[in-house]
Amino acid sequence: MGQYQRLFLIGDSRQLDSAAFRRAAAIARQSGASLHIGLYLETPHGLALLDERLRDSARQRHLTEHTNNLQRAADELHALGVTVTREVLWSQDALGEILARISALQPDLVIKDIQHEPVLKRAFVTPLDCHLLRACPVPLHLVAEARHPLPYKVLAAVDVARPELQISGLNEQVIQTASALALQCGAELHLLHACDLTQASLYDAFSANGTWDLTFSERLCDSLQHSFNSLAEKHAVPAEQRHFLLGPALAGIADFVADFQVDVVVMGTVSRHGLERMLGSTTEHMLYRVPSSLLTVRSGRAP
Repeated sequence: MGQYQRLFLIGDSRQLDSAAFRRAAAIARQSGASLHIGLYLETPHGLALLDERLRDSARQRHLTEHTNNLQRAADELHALGVTVTREVLWSQDALGEILARISALQPDLVIKDIQHEPVLKRAFVTPLDCHLLRACPVPLHLVAEARHPLPYKVLAAVDVARPELQISGLNEQVIQTASALALQCGAELHLLHACDLTQASLYDAFSANGTWDLTFSERLCDSLQHSFNSLAEKHAVPAEQRHFLLGPALAGIADFVADFQVDVVVMGTVSRHGLERMLGSTTEHMLYRVPSSLLTVRSGRAP
């Protein structure tokens, strides 16, 4: 039996044969999972300016065109042995429609193309991808590209420096989710932790005796590396596929992904409130920093 039973693809109405479509089709064929494809259409610009009769006619033509295109794509997948269902909806609340469909389907994996939004627009309007990162209750695969329809290298990025993630089990969820994808696709599984000792170094620099004492930083680094190796051993990750990096997480992961040509980075997300939510999370920032795709696992517990 495959790792996945049900997949949900959020289609791209601008390009149906997108990177996410190819990834979803490949995983469905490999795993034997059923695939549901949803297209959630917004009213085209300028349509609201037409009178009601012309507007309704244009909407119907638009809906029919996308329905026919999706049906052809579904027929092609069906011919390859994939069980496909589909829907095309007009929606003023795409997020609400998607979350309702997830609740009804209970998919093992939600797959969607990353939608790159201009920086200025992101400052005023939260992109759908970020809303999904915060609200999707099942693993969410945001696809940047699919040069390999089935990924070759999967990277689980964990954070062993935060005790609350150990307590909530989020690191374990990240590794299990990454392992399932790697096993299903025949990919290499790598494990990474980026150890940022900036604050610890500042503590050392201003120690009571006024000397530059690295004892605390060294002890902390050794402790974190021990925790990281213990986690890797628990999940049977080979030594050559463990990567304990020094430096900020964003830069470290982005550089590693580029250097090692990682196809998918698996990360955890947590519930956030107030200023933390406004500023976003490391995982949200990764959307626009790494050239690879993301697979996120959400924890319901806020740290």
